[in-house]
Amino acid sequence: MEIPSSVFLVQHLHIHDGGEECVKMVGVYESRRAAQEAVGRVASQLGFRDMPKIIEENSPTYLDESGFYISEYEIGKDHWTEGFVTEKF
Repeated sequence: MEIPSSVFLVQHLHIHDGGEECVKMVGVYESRRAAQEAVGRVASQLGFRDMPKIIEENSPTYLDESGFYISEYEIGKDHWTEGFVTEKF
């Protein structure tokens, strides 16, 4: 069995009124097709069915719209290479 060089992460983003975000990880898959099939399996479930759209990376509303996101990640590579800042409220 050949080991894939990348995987596909499926997440669902729900942006609440007021801008608060809730992200759910659906799963990690070995191909984009398998990731899309996973969306098909869960899109009719409670909550997901209210926002069943897959948001494409080239969409002008990417990361600003509720729905499913499919992201490809190369295995063995650092994907967050910079630090981060948190806000104190």
